[in-house]
Amino acid sequence: MKRKLKLLLKILLTAAALWFVLRKIDLERLEVSLQSAEPLWLLAAFVLFNLSKIASALRLNLYFEAIGLKLSQSYNLILYYVGMFYNLFLPGGIGGDGYKIYLLNRHFGHGVKRLFQAVLLDRLSGLAALLFYAALLYAASGYAGLYPATRLPALLIAALVFPAGYIATKRFFPLFLPVFKTTTLWGLGVQLLQLAAAWAIAGSLGIEEGMVEYLTLFLISSVVAVLPLTVGGVGVRELTFLYGLEWIGKEPTTGVTFSFLFFFITAISSLLGLFLLNRVEPKFLQKEVA
Repeated sequence: MKRKLKLLLKILLTAAALWFVLRKIDLERLEVSLQSAEPLWLLAAFVLFNLSKIASALRLNLYFEAIGLKLSQSYNLILYYVGMFYNLFLPGGIGGDGYKIYLLNRHFGHGVKRLFQAVLLDRLSGLAALLFYAALLYAASGYAGLYPATRLPALLIAALVFPAGYIATKRFFPLFLPVFKTTTLWGLGVQLLQLAAAWAIAGSLGIEEGMVEYLTLFLISSVVAVLPLTVGGVGVRELTFLYGLEWIGKEPTTGVTFSFLFFFITAISSLLGLFLLNRVEPKFLQKEVA
């Protein structure tokens, strides 16, 4: 019942956020923008987004190896996409991360605590890279131009996020310290591919002016979407673009279109996990251990 109530609240918040956003933008312009998006740019964005997910799966496997769990890269990638499917399409259950922890603990052991730590640090590694790029882009954007006093704090965040991560890992998760440098580099690569996908989406909409601001808002919306407030981050991303573009005097409809297109690419990619569900069944597990 508690999970059902949480899901209901998420759905209500998602619907409320979307309703509010759609009331604030030009719906005809939104429809035209969606219909006129350049397909080849969107295909490039789809490829780049999925390359980022493949890189993210490789990073996660490094954390698994740190606790002695050696999965083949193919099985780990299949499990990653199944987790994406659970996260987006089955948000009321245990979620993709919970499913991976349950499955791997049941069939390989290694303890729920260690598996949880591996998955948690994988998430935090991605968040650290997000904050790093977001802070740098913000410092170079028109937002910092409007509020010059915020530029130095942004640069400090970029400078300190990884040292803080190293100290936290050494203090609380020493088992994973040997892979900190490698996973950090993978995390930077993952978010760079995501930025490239966002740039391709912007290209599909013919966005040229204010690209730095769009990419800044994309990263900020990704950080906000980590919070489990709505289904798949839908609604909060659009709100970020709505207010972020209005803040600097830009018409927000194109930004909301950008956000919708990113969600469509995420949804299609996550749906691939549905066709891989049978590949995580117990009969496939033993031969997929490296």
